[in-house]
Amino acid sequence: MDNIAIEEMFSALGPVTVKRMFGGKGIYFESLIVALEVSGDILLKADGESAPEFEEAGSVQWAYDGKGKSVKMPYWSIPEEAFDDPDEMARWVRLAYEAALRAKK
Repeated sequence: MDNIAIEEMFSALGPVTVKRMFGGKGIYFESLIVALEVSGDILLKADGESAPEFEEAGSVQWAYDGKGKSVKMPYWSIPEEAFDDPDEMARWVRLAYEAALRAKK
């Protein structure tokens, strides 16, 4: 996904910074990482408080193969309905930002 499309997706938060990292991209708002772009997919940050909402919405938690063992990361796919509804997308990106704020503490 190109940076302009990512910036539009996160416009409800305000201006985001997109940086290349680990073969993908990190998406930052106010110096906090709120999402990743991996293989063309945007994955939103979640935590113990917000992950159940992502799971309930049908999102999938990102995991990678770490030396033959699956390693789950605190990033989740965006629920499908959010792609067609800007208000719904705004809700999910705000949840990602709130998780990033809690992680900072």
